[in-house]
Amino acid sequence: MFFTGFADEASVSLDGQIKATLKLGWKFIESRSIDNVNIHDLPEDQFEIACGKLADAGISVNCFGSTVANWQRPVFDESGWELSCEQLKRALKRMQKLNCKIIRGMSFLGAYDRPTAFDPEVEAWVFPRVRELVKMCADAGVMYGHENCRNYGGMSWKHTLKLIEAVNDPNFTLIYDIGNPVFNVDYSSGKDEGKHQSSWEFYSNVKEFISYVHIKDGRVERNENGEKKEIFTFPGEGNGFVKEIVTDLISNGYDGGFSIEPHMGAVFHDASAVSSDEYRFDNYVEYGKRFEQLVADVKNKLGK
Repeated sequence: MFFTGFADEASVSLDGQIKATLKLGWKFIESRSIDNVNIHDLPEDQFEIACGKLADAGISVNCFGSTVANWQRPVFDESGWELSCEQLKRALKRMQKLNCKIIRGMSFLGAYDRPTAFDPEVEAWVFPRVRELVKMCADAGVMYGHENCRNYGGMSWKHTLKLIEAVNDPNFTLIYDIGNPVFNVDYSSGKDEGKHQSSWEFYSNVKEFISYVHIKDGRVERNENGEKKEIFTFPGEGNGFVKEIVTDLISNGYDGGFSIEPHMGAVFHDASAVSSDEYRFDNYVEYGKRFEQLVADVKNKLGK
């Protein structure tokens, strides 16, 4: 078991990301962006400089946080599909250099405006394309880790299970984001009935397929007009069942990575939600320390 995180939430610059990681005493980063550019889109010379800085600091990239097939790529958008393929090809070459064995990918923007929960037309477009992305990864010796975000698989745990069955490839695994269900509506009925997903329920139904975990927590509040506000919290202080899920994972022998994604200082879905550099850095480090303590408390209680 090891700790890592989306260090671009600590700092835009790689120097700041490395500094935060070293301050926590960690050896890994889940690399997503450097200077606000995803690592698979960096110019070649800048990527080489980044590799040198990471090596000099003794830090490895344990997971490649790509934007492949993510919520910016709608279903039926062929240009988004082609862009995802191009990004994955670049990412796989760079992962070889970084000796990184898992890439975070998704299953295209969820089709929330369709009349049925499991639309055959949507699935006929999504499933073969995800299979192709997974095959590309398998050919390169890399695992395709699907995150339950605002994508087909993230519409409900039932969608994730159907996606796993359709892809049917041992190179397809789940990256479970504990916090995302808190903020995602349950579309298992095919429409928004105002019911948010349960992180515990989602986890309980997919846990046998999980190989890596994102740590995020929070809650949704509504004002008197019914308007929703997303509030991100330290781990264990929101409605994500973080401690319960971590307890279940550890008690069942989980030995993978825990990757923090605070979203308290910078929200990557919302460009306006960016805090001061100092706050982002301090919050990331504090978040990491609090999560380490949460894990220590769990292990102590379990006698591990």
